[in-house]
Amino acid sequence: MQATDAVIAKRADSGAVETDEIRALAEAAGYDIVAELTQTRAEHPGLQFGRGKVEELSETVAETSASVVIFDNELTPGQTFGLANSCPDGTEILDRRRLVLDIFEEQAGSKRAKLQVKRAQLAHDLPRIREEITRERAGELLAHDEKGGQRVRDVERRIEALDAELADLTEDEENRRQRRREEGFEFVALAGYTNAGKSTLLHRLADDLEFENREADHGDIDATAEIEDRLFKTLDTTTRRATIDGRRTLVTDTVGFVDDLPHDLVASFHDTLSESETADCAILVADASDPPDELRRKLETSADLLADAEGEVVTVLNKADLCSEEELEARREAIGEISADPIAVSATEGRNLDALRDRIAAALPERRDAELALPNDDEAMSLVSWLYDRASVEDVNYTDSEVRIAFAGPESVVERARGRAEKLSSEP
Repeated sequence: MQATDAVIAKRADSGAVETDEIRALAEAAGYDIVAELTQTRAEHPGLQFGRGKVEELSETVAETSASVVIFDNELTPGQTFGLANSCPDGTEILDRRRLVLDIFEEQAGSKRAKLQVKRAQLAHDLPRIREEITRERAGELLAHDEKGGQRVRDVERRIEALDAELADLTEDEENRRQRRREEGFEFVALAGYTNAGKSTLLHRLADDLEFENREADHGDIDATAEIEDRLFKTLDTTTRRATIDGRRTLVTDTVGFVDDLPHDLVASFHDTLSESETADCAILVADASDPPDELRRKLETSADLLADAEGEVVTVLNKADLCSEEELEARREAIGEISADPIAVSATEGRNLDALRDRIAAALPERRDAELALPNDDEAMSLVSWLYDRASVEDVNYTDSEVRIAFAGPESVVERARGRAEKLSSEP
């Protein structure tokens, strides 16, 4: 399919106007950038750009035959409408937020991600629909416009329906997570900016299993995670099994952070971020090849997003193969106030991953030692097999009448094992 031609636009209050990231975002969405316009000035309340620059923008769109203008700034509904009216007929005006949502829509694979994207798109479009109707009615009250009012109410009802559907999915996920804890799994989440190498690190940590015959209850455990230097490639969370210091874990690669993502848009994807917040250990992955100041800024933002994390946050400086020891030391100094002991690794080369596994193991909750005495029968053998699947079995002794088993495991597994053992011992 032929790419759509687009013009990039950005305004800044002062200083140089950088367009590298918005260009990368637009290209990730499939646009061909045919021109760009920037301006340094205070924001025009009705048009974002000043009127003279808007005239230049209109001329540029006409000369290049571009059909889309992409603003790196966040546009108000009035600015969106005013810019569209100022440009040639049919020109679509997108701001950064709507562009990001379009990328999210393209990358969304799971039902949850698709619903989250659709909900965010409707919430973004609703005030623009109101603005369009108000202008079409030449300032008449929306309440007096039956057709326009119905259009708004339809969108509001769709948002409410999506909220209800997402709430049901969240409850299902919480129940599934609890079942996995009872099965002895511990949770590790990979978080950080997009293109920091989280997907590659997931491959390095995961067990070499294909999961071709996984049960339906484990449908969110994916056999593979995409590895590609592309923004938002992992919008959907990807989970794989990993054995960390003999402990059964589920490692989840979460959606990558991106600069200047509006707070309410982040909130729309809170369920994705909650994977990091509820994990036993969150691995904050950063690109060590970023300049020190940029690295510090990104880690500060990431740390804020993970402020509610329940488990320990372990900072990882990935892509260490792209830096000299002196450069790595400069980056450690730059982030010293954010992370006193970051681990430098190279996921592509497999460098220093054993040290990372040790840190993860140390961050996971302490395991309880336990010993059970069971009648030597078939039910006891079933419980022993169950423990081998969910805990670290240290010793099993058999006599004619009794089986004694020593093991270590998560609190939930120990309590379930004790309950089953008490039931076996009390049966006649």
